[in-house]
Amino acid sequence: MSDLIASPRRLAGAFLVAALASAAALPALAAEGPQKGVIVVTGEGDAQAAPDVAFITLGVQETAATAREAVTAANAAMAKVLAALKEDGIADRDMQTSGFSINPQYTYYDNSNGENRPPKLTGYQANNALTVKLRDLSRLGEVLDRSVTLGVNQGGTVQFANDDPRATMTEARKKAVDDAVAKARTMAEAAGVSVGRVLEISETMGQPIPMPQMMRTMAKDSGAESVPIAAGENNYTVSVTMRFEIADKP
Repeated sequence: MSDLIASPRRLAGAFLVAALASAAALPALAAEGPQKGVIVVTGEGDAQAAPDVAFITLGVQETAATAREAVTAANAAMAKVLAALKEDGIADRDMQTSGFSINPQYTYYDNSNGENRPPKLTGYQANNALTVKLRDLSRLGEVLDRSVTLGVNQGGTVQFANDDPRATMTEARKKAVDDAVAKARTMAEAAGVSVGRVLEISETMGQPIPMPQMMRTMAKDSGAESVPIAAGENNYTVSVTMRFEIADKP
């Protein structure tokens, strides 16, 4: 019976403590005042830079009766390409094997007549791929031409880039912030208020987008035209989302 009497007393004490704590917090809440509204905008900015490096994918594909023969042929062809690139001044750090595979090759029969003949193994195909970082874009067509002559028969993919795009990204970032601020001020003016302090900024960066501009390189050895190359510019984009506090007009 004593426990039944004591429990309500303890409960009443707990309510009293909670009430006192709430009362103590009231002055702090009053000092903060009502929460102000916000303006949320997204700004975009872009900047361009001519690429100064290129990444080239060069591949060799060889087919033979056995896997060993196919690999040996692919290795021999790629060795010639590597040696030629080194002779042309391409550093070891700028060349990296990016793919290697061996695949069996089959002949498949038409079994529509119900014979159900299994595929026949006809040989093996070996693939060896190399990614090259070229720092002198004026030699790009020459490198592609010579590689094909030495046995490259796959790939040839070219991706232009900038070795250090930080300055270009900074320019795009500033434009994005300026765009966001201008949008916030336009919205505030239309609503009859003012833009207050910045509460939050977040950023989203896009991948550089090539902007074509035809450039034809010349093979220095023969003087003949080599592969036509469109170097152009890379367009870097930045998007920022900003939250501003709304301030009453003075």
